[in-house]
Amino acid sequence: MSLEIALPIHIEQHLQTEWGNEFPRRAVEALAVEGYRTGALSLGEVAEMLNLSINEADGFLKERGIFAIESLEEIEADSETLEELLAK
Repeated sequence: MSLEIALPIHIEQHLQTEWGNEFPRRAVEALAVEGYRTGALSLGEVAEMLNLSINEADGFLKERGIFAIESLEEIEADSETLEELLAK
């Protein structure tokens, strides 16, 4: 799918000057970040959008201050595992 974004010409020119050939990639990255941040996209979907591995996508998000979203079940399971390890 392709997506067209309407921008005022002066903003488009400014971003094109700043980012050059990376402009389209940066736009896709911004969409991926916001999608993940809001829960609309999974980590796997971010990886697919950006043609990255899961680990690379995780690193990409961490570089932008966005850390993995864990469900309550995942947090509880991690807590139980930690308790088991500490009890040994």
